[in-house]
Amino acid sequence: MAKCAICGKGVHFGNAVSHSHRRSNKIYKANVKRVRVKTDEGNKKIYVCTSCLKSNKVERA
Repeated sequence: MAKCAICGKGVHFGNAVSHSHRRSNKIYKANVKRVRVKTDEGNKKIYVCTSCLKSNKVERA
């Protein structure tokens, strides 16, 4: 799974708890998109989470 190039957000692990309180492993994946970004070398594609996109931490191409 990809990580955000800005904040480093990625996969988190936890427990899925059923109604009878039985626990099983659960994977929480970050909402990461592939975005074209302006850089000094030109346009480049990086992975960015949607919270960083919404807060305008990245300048899109």
